[in-house]
Amino acid sequence: MSAPIAAPEVQQAPVDPSRWRRVRLPLGTAALALAATAYVGLVDPNAPGHYPLCPTKYLSGLDCPGCGGLRAVHSLATGDVRGALDHNALAVLVVLPLAVVLWARWFVRSWRGDPPPTRPAWWERPAALWTFLAVIVVFTVLRNISGVPALAWLGSSAG
Repeated sequence: MSAPIAAPEVQQAPVDPSRWRRVRLPLGTAALALAATAYVGLVDPNAPGHYPLCPTKYLSGLDCPGCGGLRAVHSLATGDVRGALDHNALAVLVVLPLAVVLWARWFVRSWRGDPPPTRPAWWERPAALWTFLAVIVVFTVLRNISGVPALAWLGSSAG
C-alpha cells in the first residue's frame, strides 16, 4: 500500500505593503477628482453666484478654451452627454478622456512599482504638445465665430 499523495501547497505571493504606499497619491488624486465632480454635480454652475466668472469671458466677451468646462462636468455628472458637448466639446472629447487615460497609466505604473520611463512619453514630445496646442487654438477661434450654425456643436459657456 502506498502513502497518500499530498497536494502541493499553492503559495500565494505575499501582499507587498509598499504597493499601497505607492498608489496613495494616484488614489488620493482620484478621490479629490471624484469629490470635486460630485460637488459640481450638486451645485449647478448654470445658476448664478456659485462660481467665479471666467476672466477672459468677463474682460473680452470671448469664450476661452476652458469656458463651459464646469457646465460640461455638471452635465456629465447628471447624465446629460449632449448638454456636456454643447457646453465644451473639447473638454468632453479630448481633455477628460486624456486625463482618465493618464491617471490610469499613473496608477498602473505605481501599482507595479515600475521605474520612471527612460524616454519621454508621447505627451512630452514636442510634436504632441504642438499638436495639442494647435487643437486648442483652432477650437477657441472656431467657437468664437458667431453666426455659423455648423460650429454650434463646439459649445459655449453662454448657457
